[in-house]
Amino acid sequence: MTYVFHPKEEIKFQEFVLFHKTHYKQIEVNINIYLTLEPSIPESVRKNTEMLLQSFLSLLVNSNIEDIDEDYASHLQKWYQSQLSNVNQKSYNLFQLVYQKSLMALMIQLKYKNKIPMLIFLLSVLTYILHINNDWVNEDVTKNNQHKLHESSQLKRLQSMEKLNKLLIRSSGVRDLAYILKKCQEYFNYKRCIFYAYAPWSDQFYGVIGEELLKIQSMKGQVTEEYKIFNREKPIYLKNPKNYVKDENIELFNLSSVVFIPITYQNQLFGWVTFDQLGKEFNCSKDDLELLEQVGKHLGLFLSREGAEVVKTSDIHLTEREYSILGLLAEGYDNKKIGALLFISEHTVREYVSRLMTKLKAKNRTQVVAFAFRLGLLN
Repeated sequence: MTYVFHPKEEIKFQEFVLFHKTHYKQIEVNINIYLTLEPSIPESVRKNTEMLLQSFLSLLVNSNIEDIDEDYASHLQKWYQSQLSNVNQKSYNLFQLVYQKSLMALMIQLKYKNKIPMLIFLLSVLTYILHINNDWVNEDVTKNNQHKLHESSQLKRLQSMEKLNKLLIRSSGVRDLAYILKKCQEYFNYKRCIFYAYAPWSDQFYGVIGEELLKIQSMKGQVTEEYKIFNREKPIYLKNPKNYVKDENIELFNLSSVVFIPITYQNQLFGWVTFDQLGKEFNCSKDDLELLEQVGKHLGLFLSREGAEVVKTSDIHLTEREYSILGLLAEGYDNKKIGALLFISEHTVREYVSRLMTKLKAKNRTQVVAFAFRLGLLN
């Protein structure tokens, strides 16, 4: 029997999103199966493709149905820009193939009556993403041609990295990090730079360094799907952070375009730095992202080096009780809860926290945890 397609059966973006929300788990299972079974794919391509697939599915599943309009171009533009560091031709081709297979397999399994309209809509989405990809490729080609004519831009990049390297060599410890980040704003032409420390023992992030310190230190949470911007391996550029950053955080920092850079060294994650222009929208090319990725790696090497030196020379000694309270602080407990867990008064807890701040030369609880991690007192 031949299937006759009627235009009235066309689906809308809202229906497309709703289908993904309803069948999220099974789509995810299918993606993992097809990605694993795809033959002769280099591991690097497979890894990049997995990140693309997960982020695209997350974009759809976490979209608010009530906020969706039928002009889905802006949604796809935001998503693509956030994945610039993961996209290349091989990973994008595999992304398309696996996503189509996963969706089609599910619709066949469900005996979904609108599978042809759904597939057609998916193809239109993938086609639009391809156009975005081509636009970025052409833009990069144009920029490369411009660089050939005007090499001063590339020279400035190299000079900026050289300034950073000299600064890191001169710096003596983790307490210089605030000054280093301030200089990074200057070297790389951004108006704001914030450091978020990563606590591996609890898989949490903490706002630690930057201007408007009270706001920054109010930022903390679990590194979960809700905070998918905290990519642990690659930088992320968001021209518009809506749907990726909580609305209250966007409002708190008057946030527009922003770049998230992981600080890593030899598979160890120290945290992230963000760069933005204090509420002003800006563009960020792949070259810009690659430069900032190097900044993150150099900062990671610096923190690794300084951490090793401090551990060897540190004469800080904590009592068993101080260690217990330090561990509970790292878990995010407040004084009242710590007191209840250790069967001591809230006042006594405050005294212990004050001692920890004195011993670690920290200004607040967040710095106590961050410095303890850097000093090797917490693993």
